[in-house]
Amino acid sequence: MLQPTIRRYLKHGTLPQLRVFEASARLGSFTRAAEELHIAQPTATAQIKKLTETIGLPLFEQVGRRVYLTDAGECLYAGCHDVFRALANVAETLNSLRAVDSGHLRLAVCSTGKYFAPRMLGAFVQRHPGVEVALEIHNRQTLIDRLARNEDDLYVFTSPVEREDVVIQALMPNPLVVFARDDHPLANAQQISFERIAEEYFVMREAGSGTRLLATNVFDLHGRTPKIRLELSTDEAIKEAIRAGLGVSIMSRFTYGLEPEPTNLICLDVDGFPLKNYWYFAYPVGKHLSATARAFMDFTRVETKALCHRLDEG
Repeated sequence: MLQPTIRRYLKHGTLPQLRVFEASARLGSFTRAAEELHIAQPTATAQIKKLTETIGLPLFEQVGRRVYLTDAGECLYAGCHDVFRALANVAETLNSLRAVDSGHLRLAVCSTGKYFAPRMLGAFVQRHPGVEVALEIHNRQTLIDRLARNEDDLYVFTSPVEREDVVIQALMPNPLVVFARDDHPLANAQQISFERIAEEYFVMREAGSGTRLLATNVFDLHGRTPKIRLELSTDEAIKEAIRAGLGVSIMSRFTYGLEPEPTNLICLDVDGFPLKNYWYFAYPVGKHLSATARAFMDFTRVETKALCHRLDEG
């Protein structure tokens, strides 16, 4: 709340008046001040008159052709420097917000996003070492809750958030595949029908996760109900369950890893797979993205093209 003592200064365009006052005091002349500021002398004189009326005390006294500050003028002149310095600091801070290299970025991603988000953030920080980053990894519902509270700068989802108050932008492909253990009876089969794979027991992510939603949609499209043997809350736990022979699973191709080490998991050749899907950037409607957030979005789109190409080759 503004202090009542300064409200009168804000009513009369005090800042332009202070600009003329400072120049006049520093140069000892209204004429020279007007010349420096590229305004007419009568305008400069009028500004000083208005400021004097606002202050309620004389600010200058004229001796010969030169003007001198009164005690009130000396006090105001010292205060001028404080005001201008404070405004300069604010301007510098705002400029830093506009600059990519000195900003901050709070990114929140879905669980599967952990397979690429740290790498993207690391590459981005290498290019912009002054940026401070923070990464949150959560399931879909937690991300939606955080987005609703505007807790982060950007969000990454495995499927669109169907809300009118959210902006959604495609980031990169996120193909879904059917994972199985490498000694599964269908390991060497080709063009496995969905009807056949639907007979298998499935290990699924928990209800509410983005991957679970996408997998359920696939079964709905085929008019089938998955035979769910086990529900787990992490992709790592699902992979361990597959290795233990508890079933197969529909998961993101990225779950296999960007540069996978030798493993006993394989992708089955199922008709209709990989399923076309995308990762999405999301943020609230009306949110003013910082220069850093916008730069990260542009950077990630470029970098993930090469990443997806490497996955396709693998």
